[in-house]
Amino acid sequence: MAQIDQSLSGVTIFVTAARAGSFTIAADRLGITKSAVGKSIAKLEDRLGCKLFHRTTRRLGLTVDGEAYFASCANAVDEIMEAEAALSSRQKTPSGRLRIDLPAAYGRSIVLPVLLDIVKKNPELHLTMSFTDYLIDPIEEGIDLLIRFGELKDSSGLVARRLTTQRQVICASPSYIQRYGEPKTLERLYEHCCIVGFRRGQPLGWVGIDEDGQLIRIAPPATHEVGDGDAIVAMALAGMGFCQMPESLVIDHLKSGRLVSVLESFSAKPVEINVVWPKTRHLLPKVRHVVDELVVRAERGEMG
Repeated sequence: MAQIDQSLSGVTIFVTAARAGSFTIAADRLGITKSAVGKSIAKLEDRLGCKLFHRTTRRLGLTVDGEAYFASCANAVDEIMEAEAALSSRQKTPSGRLRIDLPAAYGRSIVLPVLLDIVKKNPELHLTMSFTDYLIDPIEEGIDLLIRFGELKDSSGLVARRLTTQRQVICASPSYIQRYGEPKTLERLYEHCCIVGFRRGQPLGWVGIDEDGQLIRIAPPATHEVGDGDAIVAMALAGMGFCQMPESLVIDHLKSGRLVSVLESFSAKPVEINVVWPKTRHLLPKVRHVVDELVVRAERGEMG
C-alpha cells in the first residue's frame, strides 16, 4: 500500500512539474522542496525505465516518453484532485493558501481592504497576492483567482463572474487644462500630453465608445509611459497631462476639483470588473467562499 501511495505521489509531482515547466515552481505549488521534486521525478524515471524530462540550465521540457506519459496521467490526476476538492467542500471554514492576482492600483486601493476583512474573519485562510495589469494564465502561474477589467479575450478554460461595472475616466488637472485647453473631440486629444499605462514594453490604449455607441480602443499620444496606476494618477495631479483611469481611483480628486473629467461621452459606457478562476468540476471551498464574499461586497458597493 505504501508503494502505491508513493507511486501516486510521484505521478502528481510529475504532472505538476510538467505543467509548471520548472521544478522550483512545482515545489512551490506542492509545498515541498525543489530537491524533493527532483528526487521524486528521478525515482519515477527509474521505475518506468525512461527519461521524462530534458533538463538544461535554462528550461525544463518533456521528452517524447514524457509527453506520452503526461497525456495519460494528467486527466487522471485532475479527477483525483477534483474528487478530493468535492469532499473537502464540506468544510464550513475556508482554509489554506489562496493565490490571487489583482490589477495594481485598483487592487491596492479597492480590493485589498475587502480581502483583509475576509481574512480577519477567516484566520485559517492565507493569501499570496500579486499585482499585475495584464491577463496572465492562472493555470500556468498557479493562481486561484484573478480580478480583471473588461471582457476576457481568451476565456477557454476560465470562468468569469461579474462583480461590478465602472467608467474609465479621462481627466487632467485644472492647471494643465488652464494652460493647454480642454479637448472637445477625440481628434483634439492627440494635440495634448497623455500619461498612458505601460506593460510588457508596450503603451496601453484607452477604451471608450464612438458616436454609434460601439466600443473602441484608441492610442493616445504616449507622452509619458507609466507601469503603475497610482503613479499615473500622481502625474495627472502634477499637471503632466491627461490620463484614463477607473472612476473609483480618481473620484475623490474629481469631487475636490484636483482633477477635471473631459470627453465624458467617450467614457459613458461602463467596463465590467470580473473575478476569474480556472474552470474545474468542483470549486475549492476557499475559492468559492472568497468569490461569494466578493460578489456580496460588490452588491453593497464596496468594489468601486
